[in-house]
Amino acid sequence: MNKSEVAAVLNEIGTIYDLLGENPFKVRAHHNAARVVETLGEDLAKLATSGELTKIKGIGKQIAAKIESLVKTGELSELAELRSKAPEGVFQILKIPGMGPKKVGAVWRELGVTTIGELEYACNENRLLDLDGFGAKSQENILRGIETIKKFADASLLPDALNQAEKALEHMLKQSFVIRAELAGSVRRAREIVKDVDIVASSSDPEAAMDHFTAMPGAVEVISKGKTKSSLRLESGIQVDIRVVADDQFPYVLHHFTGSREHNTAMRQLARSKGMKMNEYGLFREGKPTPCDSEKEIFEALGIGFIPPERRENIGEIEQALAGEPVSYVDVSDIAGVFHCHTNYSDGRETLKTMVNACIERGYGYLGVADHSRTASYAGGLSIDDLKRQSDEIDRLNKNLNGFHVFKGIESDILADGSLDYPEETLDRLDFVIASVHSGFISDEKKMTERLITAINNPYTTMLGHPTGRLLLGREGYPVNMDRIIEACAKNSVIIELNSNPHRLDIDWRHIGSARAAGVKISINPDAHRIPGLDHVKYGVMQARKGGCGKTDVFNTLPLDEVKMALTKLKPA
Repeated sequence: MNKSEVAAVLNEIGTIYDLLGENPFKVRAHHNAARVVETLGEDLAKLATSGELTKIKGIGKQIAAKIESLVKTGELSELAELRSKAPEGVFQILKIPGMGPKKVGAVWRELGVTTIGELEYACNENRLLDLDGFGAKSQENILRGIETIKKFADASLLPDALNQAEKALEHMLKQSFVIRAELAGSVRRAREIVKDVDIVASSSDPEAAMDHFTAMPGAVEVISKGKTKSSLRLESGIQVDIRVVADDQFPYVLHHFTGSREHNTAMRQLARSKGMKMNEYGLFREGKPTPCDSEKEIFEALGIGFIPPERRENIGEIEQALAGEPVSYVDVSDIAGVFHCHTNYSDGRETLKTMVNACIERGYGYLGVADHSRTASYAGGLSIDDLKRQSDEIDRLNKNLNGFHVFKGIESDILADGSLDYPEETLDRLDFVIASVHSGFISDEKKMTERLITAINNPYTTMLGHPTGRLLLGREGYPVNMDRIIEACAKNSVIIELNSNPHRLDIDWRHIGSARAAGVKISINPDAHRIPGLDHVKYGVMQARKGGCGKTDVFNTLPLDEVKMALTKLKPA
């Protein structure tokens, strides 16, 4: 097992101990050891085989023995035993927002609740009202959390689905009888949440193609198998559907099964307006097919420019194409630098220097460090003295960096009244400020909107971080009037963050068009807490393209010198 896998096991043990009401010291010891393992700079396997684990602060003899077993054998008998002590459904209840191990343990032991269904029934029967630590508000929040889980059942985050989809596509392209194959559906449109994976292929031997598809590695169930369509389920739980057609039909079928229902309807209406008929098998004029060898040729035959797959949602992309409005959609290669990255000054896992080197390796010209502010004590938020220490380190680094620059920033918590949590003299010493909500999510739309607008009106706010606070598949965003938020950002020249963390992807792509129309810049920020998080930028770019962003709509496509000038202009005089 690698470090991440070992840390996950230690965290699971700590969680189960907490569920079982074990000694809090044992619970904390395992969670602390998990954090230590994740942030180790040394090779875990070498430490485990040399017996030097106990020399590391936070790892005692018993936990060291568990780590050694996991590293050497990949197994731990204690874990299986612990899992058997709690019903399987209890672990599903832990996925409900706000239901931590102690609360889950309480409803299990006191009420006999062992599944999400039983918990929902108990809430509807008001059985939690008299339970210590619960109340009417708790019941409402739990029911809301259960609805969220139901809503996204059998769904995957974009990166997880994309990973499975690319493997399935690679499997199909291995055979010579597969002429062409492409991803389609919501994965190709880069939807933030994906229900299933679609593949379109053309083949000289459809039967052989279907046999090859259903023999895919990792397939646990063949749901259906036919001459033109088959479906299977992978070990991950995701469903993969394939459609196999003749090669001359491929472009039309690919277009049809890529676009949303609304996009396809609008495209058929466009074809009719030009005296043509369009369906998934072709484009026809007076009953005669119009030969097209690619999607690009289909759009050309309709007299419009190519519409990227991400845009095919019927959110103005066809009208934009009809107007002949040239758009150079933003690309990953356009990103010149990144903002909103955390370091080990707060809850990041990397040093400042390590993050700088990782950015340079990726070809970036700048890094905007934005650790958590002092209110976020749970995330190691920086005191004013901590911020000064980090600022001094950044100054030392910048003196020795040739052609690369580190900008001093902070992710400042937006407090309940909309104020930021540092005095003006502290904020004035920074290059930029990202204002974000991290607490007090339960509020009505009017109050939350006013809270955010107050922060946006603050002259030191440079960017609005993850505007709705949503966690995909985990927590709905807080209620907020995005039209008013965008209006306020336009008025105050505040940049809106497109948080690229796959669990956020916030601002929602559905609001990006309004932001662009208002002249509000978007910054595609990774919110990276470790080096791999820097690469989440690509998911933000996908969402920006969905929203119609060109290169000039995105703040961090600007080169270093222009970013320096822009940030200087955005600071109060």
